[in-house]
Amino acid sequence: MLAYQSGIAKFDATETKVFGISTDNTPSQKEFAAKNNVQFPLLSDFSKREVSAAYGVLLPEAGVANRSTFAIDKEGKIVYIEQGNSAIDPTGAETACSRAAHKQQ
Repeated sequence: MLAYQSGIAKFDATETKVFGISTDNTPSQKEFAAKNNVQFPLLSDFSKREVSAAYGVLLPEAGVANRSTFAIDKEGKIVYIEQGNSAIDPTGAETACSRAAHKQQ
C-alpha cells in the first residue's frame, strides 16, 4: 500500500482511483493509514468477507484475503490482476491503468 501511496500521481494522471480493501476492521485500518500516511480510502471487508469471496481471493481457512491487486476499467471490467507478494508492487497496475486510459481515448 505504501508503494501505491508514493506513486499516486501516476494513477491520478490516468484518472484512476485507488482503494484499499482488507479483512481488517475499520479501527485497525484507520491506525494503519495514519501511521503510514495512506491518503486513499481503505475499505473494510471485516464482517462478512463478501468482497474477498466475490473476487475469489478469500482464504477461508485463515479468514483473510490473499494479497491481491485488481485494476478495473471505467466500464467495471477487470483489466489486471496480481496476487501474492508481488501485488504490493504497483508497476503492473500502473501499466494496466495507463493502457486502459489510452484505449478509451
